[in-house]
Amino acid sequence: MAGNDNTGILQKLLRKPSAAIAVAIIFFTCLIAIFAYLLAPDATPYANRMIVELGARSPGFTKQLLLVPKGIQHEERSAIFQWFNGTPSNFDAVPVNNSYFSGNDVVVIHYIDERMQDTITYPIAKLLPADKIAITPTEQQQYIAKHRLITRTYYLGTDRYGRDILSRLLVGSRVSIAVGLVAVLLSLTIGIILGSISGYYGGIVDNAVMWLINILWSIPTLLLVFAITLTIGKGFWEIFIAIGLTMWVGAARLVRGQVMALKEMEYVTAAKALGLGNMRIIYRHILPNIAGPLMVVAASNFATAILIEAGLSFLGIGVQPPQPSWGLMIKEHYNFLITNRPLLAIIPGIAIMLLVYAFNILGNALRDVLDVKE
Repeated sequence: MAGNDNTGILQKLLRKPSAAIAVAIIFFTCLIAIFAYLLAPDATPYANRMIVELGARSPGFTKQLLLVPKGIQHEERSAIFQWFNGTPSNFDAVPVNNSYFSGNDVVVIHYIDERMQDTITYPIAKLLPADKIAITPTEQQQYIAKHRLITRTYYLGTDRYGRDILSRLLVGSRVSIAVGLVAVLLSLTIGIILGSISGYYGGIVDNAVMWLINILWSIPTLLLVFAITLTIGKGFWEIFIAIGLTMWVGAARLVRGQVMALKEMEYVTAAKALGLGNMRIIYRHILPNIAGPLMVVAASNFATAILIEAGLSFLGIGVQPPQPSWGLMIKEHYNFLITNRPLLAIIPGIAIMLLVYAFNILGNALRDVLDVKE
């Protein structure tokens, strides 16, 4: 029956055009977050390959790069590690305007900017792996032309450090999805536990929980997150916990009100008459009947968590560089809004707007489909 109910809810949602678009945006973003490093043109950890000569380039910018092996090579990692963390690069990328072979050397015209260039000479042997040293000079030149000279197109341009914006946008989606997921799970867990106990037992328990809720409710959310962040530190997981610990209040108030209404229902009275324990009554008979309002709160909290994380990263106390975050990308480039490169800040802003819009629309649609009364 539960499976049929869930299928019916999904079908009703998809009949609403706006809700269908919202679900598609959320689903698409989740897929991007899961397969970010497989989709990103720059699959290095955090998409952090800096090519300073290519800083702040427009979308569609194309440049040829010479891949020069680094002195220290990274050990090969497992496919699962690369899926989660990216693939460390064993090459430095040198932008070039032109190149040619001269004896045992490769001569490249090093691109510095639109008005400047210089000439750099690399020994052919330096650009070859150990197993290619013994091949003929012609084969060596063919290998370098095929595997060391590549052409990259930056479809969304580059940031001021020469990093690929598209890659950082894709990898940054992980932060937004993860912060929403962790914050919602943490806030709902705390809210359900405290709200259900408060609403069911009443009396001194209810007064104590409501006192705590009113205290936290009176503190601005960002200020409370600041305080928690300063206490537990700045970082990837710390910011998720800080946001989750500030968002449970709304869920607790909702659960408390619903439980206070449902505990007077006949089926709860019957369960008490049968001698069932209070915890079993709460978690097996009352909470399943408030799943609808909780789903609406979860969608709303997801959107709020994304906005709070973006705001904190913009202020510099959220996710820390070089890890990409949409809010951090705006912070790094907001001053470009008054130059000829406003897309550096606008693109991550649009991504935040679309994802928050999708979760808000989904929450409204769930409210209509489940007929939730607030």
